[in-house]
Amino acid sequence: MGKDVFEGLEFTNKYSEVYKKILLAKPSRIQGLKKHLSKGGEMETFLPFLIGDGYSEFWESKKRYRVVKGSRSSKKTITTARNFIYNLMKYPESNLLVVRKVGAINRDSTYAELKKAIKDLKVETLWKETVNPLELTYLPTNQKILFRGLDDAQKISGITVAVGELCWCWVEEAYEIRREEEFDFIDESLRGILPKHLWYQFTITLNPWNKQHWIKKRFFDPIYGENEQFENNPKEHEEIFAITTNYLCNEFNDESFLRKMLGLKVRNPKRYLVAGLGKWGVTSGLIFPNFEEAEFKRSHFLNNEKYKIVRGLDFGFTNDPTAFIELAVDEKNMHIYPIQEFYETGMSNTMIANKLKLLKKENKKIIADSSEPKSIRSLRNKGIIKLRPAKKGNDSVNFGIDKLQDYKFFVNEKLTPHFYTEINNYIWNPNKVNEPLDEFNHLINVSVKYKLGKKTGTLKRESELKLVV
Repeated sequence: MGKDVFEGLEFTNKYSEVYKKILLAKPSRIQGLKKHLSKGGEMETFLPFLIGDGYSEFWESKKRYRVVKGSRSSKKTITTARNFIYNLMKYPESNLLVVRKVGAINRDSTYAELKKAIKDLKVETLWKETVNPLELTYLPTNQKILFRGLDDAQKISGITVAVGELCWCWVEEAYEIRREEEFDFIDESLRGILPKHLWYQFTITLNPWNKQHWIKKRFFDPIYGENEQFENNPKEHEEIFAITTNYLCNEFNDESFLRKMLGLKVRNPKRYLVAGLGKWGVTSGLIFPNFEEAEFKRSHFLNNEKYKIVRGLDFGFTNDPTAFIELAVDEKNMHIYPIQEFYETGMSNTMIANKLKLLKKENKKIIADSSEPKSIRSLRNKGIIKLRPAKKGNDSVNFGIDKLQDYKFFVNEKLTPHFYTEINNYIWNPNKVNEPLDEFNHLINVSVKYKLGKKTGTLKRESELKLVV
């Protein structure tokens, strides 16, 4: 194409070079962009820039099941969020139900993503955000986005909206749903005759950690075959649209991330297939396979002589979360119950101190990461007076793992959803001997590194407990 192909267009956004690549991939988009701008639209809200590569068919699909498994940074979550905001404004009477395994996680995940999508589309003035109850409302028509969790299924059963029809459902991080029957419960909740311009649809997004998951058999095998032999020539299915995306279709990934993925490809090719290319993985080598789901209340363990209460804190900030875990330990029966957690990124020491005070931990013994002495001193000065560093030695993580493997974990997803995710995914590194994979381990590392003592919240000489939430 000629050098003046972008004549009349001004690219001032930090993503200007990315935008140009998207336009050149399909030159007809250039005229589309000019038309969009002539009608008063902004460069950033041009639809091909919001969708990018790899999601055109996903965006247009109206099949009942729209399923995306993808690697990290594959755009699946933000593209899904933008698609819903766009379609809700385009189709009157439509409403959306958003579901996570644990409802409380929605606020910092799907709710935040949808708010970001509203901002990306520059339609903030048209939407109302509500935290209690957690929902988003399209003001011109009063259409709703509702948020629920499978941990409180009764709030899904019989759910209704005042305006229009509840016709769309987004199941995010669907890998967390271990039993197909739980999805069936949601699937059966959307029914009835719709206006002709609407359709029922379940959008399911997930990371493909385990090829034994029921989602593969139900949604991918009918299209790609059990061994994905039809991956380059998928079969049509009347009700299912299922695709695999990866970081290579995300034009907005930075050079640092791309180098990281190339490094993973060299160091750990099998891991790269899953985390990099979105292929189905095999969750083998669980470090703590001895666990089961259980229903219990935190209050049962407090002031109960049968249980020892241990607390751990691991510092994070921008990318890594600050992770706090509280465990109840039954030494006689070798049982461990995670009973409280918090798990947040971007927390300053002041924010951590305020959070611990909110949880009434200022006078409780807490074992913290010994590699952060300044942070420990800072928190003590801010009123967390019984915070102390862990006693760490050579190979302390593996020593702690060895000790904890003697225990059985009982996990209540409602109380500690992040711990539940970690214990389901914390595995040995397949390419190294006796070394855990450095993923899904923030709360577990808190548990593994900080040893159980004879008295509540104290350290015992060699041990480390890192609980992962």
